[in-house]
Amino acid sequence: MWEMLEQLPLSYAVIAAATLGLAPFVPEPHIWEKIKMIKAGTLKRPIDVFDFCLHAAPFVVLVAKLVQIAIR
Repeated sequence: MWEMLEQLPLSYAVIAAATLGLAPFVPEPHIWEKIKMIKAGTLKRPIDVFDFCLHAAPFVVLVAKLVQIAIR
């Protein structure tokens, strides 16, 4: 897994987080809506949890890539 992360360019991780992580953009980024649902305690349906995981994944990869760069 660490080797795959090494091969991934940082620009790809940033683009994925900016597009896939935030889409759809209107009326507000979807990930932001899901975070608000978590705070309110209304993120209970399995489809909403799955949707949150899909939109959060690019941000997790981006953070992992940044940590890897910081360690190197």
